Amino acid sequence: MARPEAKLKELKPADLKHQVGARRDLVVTVNRRSERRLIAYGDEFLYEKLPVGTRVIYPPPPLDELPDPDQAIRYALLRPENADPLFAQLNPNMRVTVAIDDISLPLPPMRRPDIRERILNQVLQTLADYGVDDIHLIIATALHRRMTEAEIRAMVGEKAFKQFWPDRLYNFDAENKSELVMLGKTDHNEEVWLSRRAAESDLLVYVNINLVPMDGGHKSVAVGLSPYQSLRHHHNATTLRDSHSYMDPTRSGLHRSANRMGRIVNEHLNVFTVETAVNTRMYGPTLDFLHKNEDRFTDWDRARLKGFRWALGNMTNEFRRQVMYQYRSPYGMTGVWAGETEAVHEKALARVFQQYAVPVKGQSDVLILGVPFICPYNVNSIMNPVLVQCTGLGYLFNMYRGKPLVREGGTVILCHPLRDEFHPEHHPSYIEFFHRCLAETTEATELEKQFEQEFAHNPTYIHMYRYGHAYHGVHPFYMWYWGEPARQHVGRVIAAGCEEPAVAARLGWEAADTLDEAIAMATSELGRSASITYLHLPPLVIADVE
Repeated sequence: MARPEAKLKELKPADLKHQVGARRDLVVTVNRRSERRLIAYGDEFLYEKLPVGTRVIYPPPPLDELPDPDQAIRYALLRPENADPLFAQLNPNMRVTVAIDDISLPLPPMRRPDIRERILNQVLQTLADYGVDDIHLIIATALHRRMTEAEIRAMVGEKAFKQFWPDRLYNFDAENKSELVMLGKTDHNEEVWLSRRAAESDLLVYVNINLVPMDGGHKSVAVGLSPYQSLRHHHNATTLRDSHSYMDPTRSGLHRSANRMGRIVNEHLNVFTVETAVNTRMYGPTLDFLHKNEDRFTDWDRARLKGFRWALGNMTNEFRRQVMYQYRSPYGMTGVWAGETEAVHEKALARVFQQYAVPVKGQSDVLILGVPFICPYNVNSIMNPVLVQCTGLGYLFNMYRGKPLVREGGTVILCHPLRDEFHPEHHPSYIEFFHRCLAETTEATELEKQFEQEFAHNPTYIHMYRYGHAYHGVHPFYMWYWGEPARQHVGRVIAAGCEEPAVAARLGWEAADTLDEAIAMATSELGRSASITYLHLPPLVIADVE
């Protein structure tokens, strides 16, 4: 039996003990007695002594998860933001489409049941209760690769999978021209194309997970269910270069464009958005020492770390990668909201920043970033050099609000083996992009001018996208453009622990065998006066830089 409304309202995190202003203890200055620091290094971890005076920024502890996620979802569907309850919008003769975020979030994938499974089960039960049977479930992949049958089953759960796969549960196809429709143009002359099934539905329900502030909002529908004809307006070198911090949607050119398109979508469609937020509980009890400040490690933590690093170090690269991809994170849902897109997103953003934001004073000369084994575009795949660039310069560099952690003209050190490795099934166009296009130029505007259209319309890449599991041919260009704000801001990028210097050179970076060597290179001109910041992630953290 459902709880009374008064009880449902109590399903919220314990907000008071997680206020952003109380988080200055998450910014630590290294001294002579400080322990070594763990640094993500692809599918391994470095354990390094950082120079005295280095500033280390740690992620906030996980917010309390909702004690009963299913009750909270029911409450959100019954009491939506600026919209009628879901049940009140239904009748038996309706055509309903449910769009779902794809495998790119969260990272690593979450333990079952996935939040999307929980939401789908309740949405589908509500539709069934009110006699709606014309229902399609679309994975909102945009130009991402098609999810496999096993990946979809794990995400949506057995109940929805058995009922709808494959005829009414499927991946969005951005190259199926007959299933696309243009809704109009924005006041910036941006073409708004969308899935025909979604556009012709009486109700579009979007099921979303917010891992970082750049997720959700109008970006869900206007990007996830759109083809190249729409995405080219905001996923381009100029717009992304001028986006400043991607983690601050108010300053992002991409989000401003997506918002304009989303409002056109909402003028034509009845969109019912469901957004969720998760906490930073990325590691379970076995690996929970990875959440800690190393100065506070117990003997048991050090023993587990030693065993963990020994195990990883004694695996082959391929086997270690497979082991890492089997891991599932015990994320907890910290909030769920439903209803009108912008009202929902405002509440979701507040919770996301509450989880991730840490106040930081001032910029540094050098920023150290560890690049982990996974990003949104290599789940169950390989972190190739273009994706290392996207993750390091496009995402991790941009984990800030206000201004970057590193000063203009400063140096970014990225810790990653940086091998010339690609997944030929998932990233075929990346191989040509890296070996052919970047050999000619690394300038984003030149790449866009010379090569983008060729790759976007390449029939082989289109076929592999539609019928295989390849990212769209144009996708590596977008990943390169993500790094453009960082390239415009910093003076140098050094790859620490780089195993193949030629790969770093192709990206326009310098290479160092060790982190110590990279730090020496970065501080050679300033000496001991150089200021260094290490952003300690994962889990994620967003620096509010004053």
